[in-house]
Amino acid sequence: MERAFEMRRLAIERGDQPYGAVVVLAGRIVGEGVSAVVTEKDPTAHAEMQAIRDAARRLGTQDLSRCELYGTSRACTMCEAGAYWAGIARMYHGEAVTDAGAPRLR
Repeated sequence: MERAFEMRRLAIERGDQPYGAVVVLAGRIVGEGVSAVVTEKDPTAHAEMQAIRDAARRLGTQDLSRCELYGTSRACTMCEAGAYWAGIARMYHGEAVTDAGAPRLR
């Protein structure tokens, strides 16, 4: 979670929204994301989506079923759906590292 908050600080420094996220596999960070909605002018560039994309690229697969997603805040509906389709096993958010469970389609 500490790295997710570092990503959040980076997003703020870049002039974007204050969100960061990481994808973790077996205790190792395999994807990182900063919010790039403002800087990239992309409404889908949420930190969680960026982290999922990064993990898929690094691992060479869209199947992230053995991974967990850590974000600085609770995932929005779009990001939770992205985590669901990627197969993310579990999501956590916030400084208290709140367990949000497995992603669901709403």
